[in-house]
Amino acid sequence: MSQALTKSPKHCGNKQGLNIGKLYKKLFLVFSTLSTTILSIILLVWLILHPTKPEFSLKEADIYQLNLSGGHLLNSSVQLTLLSKNPNQKVGIYYDELKVYAAYKGQQITVYTSLPPFYQGHQDSNVLTASLVGTGLPVAPSFGYEVGRDQTAGRLVLNLKVIGRLRWKVGTWVSGKYRVNVDCLAVMAFGPSIPTGPLTSRQGTQCSTTV
Repeated sequence: MSQALTKSPKHCGNKQGLNIGKLYKKLFLVFSTLSTTILSIILLVWLILHPTKPEFSLKEADIYQLNLSGGHLLNSSVQLTLLSKNPNQKVGIYYDELKVYAAYKGQQITVYTSLPPFYQGHQDSNVLTASLVGTGLPVAPSFGYEVGRDQTAGRLVLNLKVIGRLRWKVGTWVSGKYRVNVDCLAVMAFGPSIPTGPLTSRQGTQCSTTV
C-alpha cells in the first residue's frame, strides 16, 4: 500500500512565511540600490561642480555714535554696506537667517540685525545694507581706555561680522543648510579731536568668509 504524502498546516505556514521574508528582502534590496544610486549621482554632480564659497567685500561703514554712559554701558550706531557675490557658474545660493553685528577689540558693540533671506543666481552680486545699533550694552572697563588709545594713534578698527546659514542649489536639487561666517575689517581715521560727522571707512576690501 502506498502512503499519501500530505503537508500539514504548520508546514504550509512555514513556507508562506519564507516567501514573505524573501519578498521583504527583495524590496529592501531594490530600495537600497535605488537610494545608493541617487546618492551617488548627487555626490558625483556635487564633486564635478564643486561649489565655491561666496565672496563678500566691505563697501562702506559709518560710525554715527560710539560713547559710554555710566562708565561701562555703550551706545553705538553703525551703518554698513556690503557687496555679496556668487562666483559659481552653475550653482545658486539661498541665504537664510543672516545676522550682522559690529565688534571692537573682541567685544560685541551692537545687537544682532537680521537681513532678509534672498536667493543669489549664478555669478550674481547683491548689495546688502544694515543699520547696527547698541543701546546700553555692557562693555569691559578697559573699553574707554582702548578707544582713547586708538584716538591717539589716529585710527579705529572695527570688525563687522555676518553669521547665518546658506543652501546650495544645483538644477532643481537644493542642499541642506551650511553655516556661513563673514568677517570684514573696517579701518577709520580717528584723530585727536572727535569729528562732528560720522567716522567713515570706504575701502572695498575683501572679507574673510568660511562655510
